[in-house]
Amino acid sequence: MFGYEVDNASADYLRYRVFNEPYSGTVNETYYTKNLKYAKSFFRENLSALYLSEKLEGVSNLYLKLTLRLMFNIHEIDDDYDVFVAFETMNNRGKKLTNLELLKNRLIYLTTLYSDEKFDEMDKANLRKQINDAWKEVYYQLGRNEKTPLSDDEFLKAHWISYFAYSRRKGDDYIHFLLNKFSAKNIFEKKTVVVRDTTQEASDDIEYDAEIETEDDIEPEVVEISKLEPSEISNYVNSLKDMAKYWYDTFFPMQSNNLTADEKVWVDRLNRIGIGYFRPLLMVIISRRDLKVEKRIEAFAAIERFLFICFRMGYLNATFRSSEYYRATRSIYLKQMDIDDLIDDINEITNANIEYALPNFVTKIEKYFDNMGGFYYWNSIKYFLYEYEFLLAKKNNIDKVSWEMFTKTEKDKISIEHILPQTPTKYYWKNHFRQFDDEEIELLSCALGNLLPLSQSINSALQNDSFEDKKTSKTNGRRGYQNGSHSEIEIVKETDWSAESIYKHSKLLLQFMENRWKFRFTGEQMDKLIYVSFAMDGREIPESLPEEQENAEEHSTAETSSDIEQRQDIELGTQQMKFWTRFIDYCNQEGRGEDIASRKPFPQGWYHIPISDADFHLEFTLTRGKYLSLIIYAYNQETFSRLERKKVEIETVFGDKLDWYSSRKTSTAKRIIYKRECEIFNPEKQEELFSWMIDKFDEICNALVKVGELDDEEQPTDKFTGLKQVSPAKHVLTRDFALKSQ
Repeated sequence: MFGYEVDNASADYLRYRVFNEPYSGTVNETYYTKNLKYAKSFFRENLSALYLSEKLEGVSNLYLKLTLRLMFNIHEIDDDYDVFVAFETMNNRGKKLTNLELLKNRLIYLTTLYSDEKFDEMDKANLRKQINDAWKEVYYQLGRNEKTPLSDDEFLKAHWISYFAYSRRKGDDYIHFLLNKFSAKNIFEKKTVVVRDTTQEASDDIEYDAEIETEDDIEPEVVEISKLEPSEISNYVNSLKDMAKYWYDTFFPMQSNNLTADEKVWVDRLNRIGIGYFRPLLMVIISRRDLKVEKRIEAFAAIERFLFICFRMGYLNATFRSSEYYRATRSIYLKQMDIDDLIDDINEITNANIEYALPNFVTKIEKYFDNMGGFYYWNSIKYFLYEYEFLLAKKNNIDKVSWEMFTKTEKDKISIEHILPQTPTKYYWKNHFRQFDDEEIELLSCALGNLLPLSQSINSALQNDSFEDKKTSKTNGRRGYQNGSHSEIEIVKETDWSAESIYKHSKLLLQFMENRWKFRFTGEQMDKLIYVSFAMDGREIPESLPEEQENAEEHSTAETSSDIEQRQDIELGTQQMKFWTRFIDYCNQEGRGEDIASRKPFPQGWYHIPISDADFHLEFTLTRGKYLSLIIYAYNQETFSRLERKKVEIETVFGDKLDWYSSRKTSTAKRIIYKRECEIFNPEKQEELFSWMIDKFDEICNALVKVGELDDEEQPTDKFTGLKQVSPAKHVLTRDFALKSQ
């Protein structure tokens, strides 16, 4: 009835996990076996439900329907009609094929077009087997990690870059090229070639007579062959098959059997920094097994340095030099370029751009400090601090280090700890930094030397604790710096944490940056990046704060989970107040002060825009500190069902899909969500967020007007005109903008 080829991973899974045949060996699971697992679970759950409701009679009826009443469409193909054409035609009428699937069908079809005189049925069958074997290997590698399947189209494009000439006219150039290259037209069109006789070899002892015809006198044999020969298809699919495993290695180096331990570290490093358009080149370099390991590592290091200096520091355009290195990918693959030449070119380009990258970096960091974010806002701070951790691990003779050492559980996320808190409330911090005003303390807190990578849970637990408390682990299980990473242990060596400590540690980390990526800051650039030079200005330090204030402070901030949560709420409220104040100012500047920004800002998670009675409202929410969502909040199932019936029209007018089904099934109220990822409390990005909020507010109101959920006294002439005049009628709205901390 149904099955797989015996050497397919899904075949074993079907037999031993779905049909439960006895087997003591290992059954590999891939992304594609998940479909079988889901299917088995689906049928088990529904059959169980059927049995509970209708008992054995219901199951028997289902069995009879499956065995006696299930109908099939039978397509009879005449001998003069190509079965592969029929298959391709039927496929195109169903779910859209991926480009990789489309190409496979095309190649199999092409094998039938060659004349039997040149390519007999056995040859055609062998070529089809090569194609099937290649695609089986490709899909195995792409689905090998069941939690993170790889895109088949991305792999196909990467292989195209390495195998054929690269073009960047459009993003889908590669599939148009491939379908044009592997086409029936190129089989039926002929090209003329000269056949040279290579069966006879010249011999030194032959005496040539002057009257004997020389090779130049012999007329060469000329034949016509297809522009697309079977050997070209064979070579292409074999290359595709071979490169699939190396493509997988670029994503999951630690699982690779092709990389040495040192290579794995470098490829993992490239993934962490953001490999971008270099991934096809990385795949090709890994595939070159003739290269020495040292040369491959040298190439990886050159690429990583290029990425860090040009993109992470210089903020150059993301496509900078992409065409050149795409072309180099093919040259390395075909062995037309020496690996040393590639390495030299990458290093030369990197060195040439240092003079532009460093000033750009300084300017960007200065802007971050102006917004009181400093290095905390730098998008590569985690990568940089990890590399420093790696250096410390090597000094301590530890072979490798991973992010896992910063996390206790899989759910923990890496966050950046401010050793000196952003808003210090405990006596220790107030007393140690009493010579500085609030603004200076805020700048010190976001200086590079004050940042430390920790797991989210540990960071939350430490919060405003004194330096001594942060260093020391507690009997309740809370871990301190002393039992943490090498970076934490380095900080533990400090007796106290002062402004001078922050200044010196900032300088130490910047010097590490210079040495690690092989460049030098000027003295002025170094001072601007340290930024907190006032920490060393020798100002007079006032007398210590009164001792009794310390006792009161310690008493009022006794370490309990409720106190920690309260402090977090206060900090969040302050951020929300700043956000809404800036949002209202922006709305006033845009002429939206009366219809959107008519209320005063408050330190809370929402901004209410009243209209009148309603059975749903609009709001913006912030989830987990990173997702800003526009929500239609329906108060009951009836309201949601009414809106759901207009789903297609609402999404069409709105211009994008909404998430309609994220609410719990048991929930009375239902949410319809449009979400984006952002840094809501990053002042540098807030103006763009405010513009987005107003635009989406207008667009959703316009959609609701169009479907009759809102009446507009004057129908707007375009998508945005007149939305401020929306008036309550059929269904009146209460519109909220909300920011939620959870």
